[in-house]
Amino acid sequence: MTGMGRTHISRIHNISISADTDDQDMSALIAAATVAPNTPTYDTDLTSLNARVSAVPGVRKSAVRRMPNGNLTVRASLYRAVALWTDGNEYFPLSGDGTIVRRPIETRNMGDIVFIGPVPNDVTEITKLSQNLIGHLDYIEWVENRRWNLHTFGGITIMLPEDDPSVAIGTLLELQKKHAILGKDIKTIDMRDNARLLITENNHK
Repeated sequence: MTGMGRTHISRIHNISISADTDDQDMSALIAAATVAPNTPTYDTDLTSLNARVSAVPGVRKSAVRRMPNGNLTVRASLYRAVALWTDGNEYFPLSGDGTIVRRPIETRNMGDIVFIGPVPNDVTEITKLSQNLIGHLDYIEWVENRRWNLHTFGGITIMLPEDDPSVAIGTLLELQKKHAILGKDIKTIDMRDNARLLITENNHK
């Protein structure tokens, strides 16, 4: 019986890291996957290394493989931020399934869609619909675990229906185009009933 032994090929000289998107900062992934050069490849616990990679904010799933030349490959599938969520102090990048995917930032841009409070498991549709209101929309709120309220920078609360909010937002956009409704002195626009629209003006008395 001939023993092949372990040569320099069985040492880690390189770790290849790849992700399914090019628009992410990879520094945290690189730090998590770091192994000292020339470490014997079979001394590296791939389960522990993969756990470190998976724990990086924004990583949805990951895999670490040992290659025949002793080097390692790390592949990561990342969440994509589609909006922000705020606790009232900081803004946290949010994925379409309501997962916070990166560290918070202190400020927002006017073009950001922002959620506050609890969110459901899928915010993709309302995020896309709300893109039409950028410049007017302050934040979005999930109400009674069943429907959305939109809050404008002008202080208007827009109460959307439970079913098909796209129709209500389409109506709102038409009102904005014809009457600039989002610039008026209004407290609420109640669109919960598709058959009628109720507008409450502010009472400054």
